[in-house]
Amino acid sequence: MAKAIMIQGAGSNVGKSMLVAGLARAAVRRGISVAPFKPQNMSNNAAVTVDGGEIGRAQALQASAARRDPVVDMNPVLLKPETDTGAQVIVQGQRLATVKARDYGQMKGDLMPCVLDSFQRLRADVDLVLVEGAGSPAEVNLRAGDIANMGFAEAADVPVVLAGDIDRGGVIAQLVGTHAVLPASDRDRIVAFLINKFRGDPTLFDDGLVEITRHTAWPSLGVVPWFAEAWRLPAEDIMDLASPRPSGNFKVVVPRLNRIANFDDLDPLAAEPGVSVEIIAAGTPLPGDADLVLIPGSKSTITDLAHFRAQGWDIDLTAHIRRGGHVLGLCGGYQMLGRRIVDAGGLEGPPGEVEGLGHLDVVTTLEPEKRLALTEAVDRESGIGLTGYEIHLGKTEGPDTSRGWLTVSGNAEGAADATGRVRGSYLHGMFDSDAFRRVFLARLGAPTSDTSYGAAVDATLDALADHLETHLDVSALFALAR
Repeated sequence: MAKAIMIQGAGSNVGKSMLVAGLARAAVRRGISVAPFKPQNMSNNAAVTVDGGEIGRAQALQASAARRDPVVDMNPVLLKPETDTGAQVIVQGQRLATVKARDYGQMKGDLMPCVLDSFQRLRADVDLVLVEGAGSPAEVNLRAGDIANMGFAEAADVPVVLAGDIDRGGVIAQLVGTHAVLPASDRDRIVAFLINKFRGDPTLFDDGLVEITRHTAWPSLGVVPWFAEAWRLPAEDIMDLASPRPSGNFKVVVPRLNRIANFDDLDPLAAEPGVSVEIIAAGTPLPGDADLVLIPGSKSTITDLAHFRAQGWDIDLTAHIRRGGHVLGLCGGYQMLGRRIVDAGGLEGPPGEVEGLGHLDVVTTLEPEKRLALTEAVDRESGIGLTGYEIHLGKTEGPDTSRGWLTVSGNAEGAADATGRVRGSYLHGMFDSDAFRRVFLARLGAPTSDTSYGAAVDATLDALADHLETHLDVSALFALAR
């Protein structure tokens, strides 16, 4: 049976996902068969797995770091927020229910058998399982029925390494405070700590490490400096994508939807040296100098369509098209571009239908069965093959689908207007395919490069592993697994 170690955080966004990805690559390079595991994740940025389900995209990246195909057992519970107080609950890759936050608090404990079932299957197939917590174990008000942090660690008898984020300040309080509020049984499960995201000379924090150990009796595994190349990895959060990164002159503008989903479509574009990707916040007009407006996926398409109009973006989009600009709608964005969205079953709210933006002559009918598929396609104009994935509710039909610009399983996929400047597709991940991305951008007049997106991500994972090996006692961390 494989050993396991769990990385928990003294707060949210301390870098747990990246730590696990880097450690997974470090393990593989040492000849250790390893798999990532996150009992519960909350994200609308999902990946389709080889076994036909969906997991958090961060776990898919970690699987890539581990040189393994992503499977549903790597993230047995995925929460996909649909409103401020409710989320779709995905269990072992498939939709279970849509529940309010308070109701989920009562049901989550019942999901522990599924979580442990997935964990044990992974454990039987590798030498080491790297487990990632969610949020912080210091949220002791959520401890009852917990499956994400100490509740899981206790049930699976997994030791914990606690990570603190020094970039935010107050990291001593983060770690010592966590020690103070945890019950003794949870406190004793923590076997070491580490400091992440240090800027400057790490030796300046030597006395800080001593203080943390003095208050907690936990040994330090090291201080990890800020990893400057993190922007080259797929963004886990839309704010990660909005952070500063190199940019070119061809401007791709992306309206930030409230329930934006699968925005990993933007990462390969942002990695192109001649392209800039600009995320437009609510209350800000779509820039008049945009070359391409890309409307991304959404977990709540009808609600986000209303949000789009409330910002005046519908007016900006019409002006952009009249100026000869290009538009691409992906998944939910594709549905928004049509004439109408019909939700007779009330899947996204009260039953009924809403008027779309009207730039594609298509109508979308939402249906309860979700399509999850890894998809091979062909660009009809160039004949270039590409791969991607589908993850959506609904079927889109209408005259403009006769100008479908991709071929999937021998059938036209997507839609385009008569000018070809407004297009839609259900295919996520299409820009990961280098040859297609170059052809697509060249058609729009964008500069292209010989960038290999997949190779760049893989090289960055190696660089991340090097970074951790240099600054963290990785051998000691792996030795703590049991």
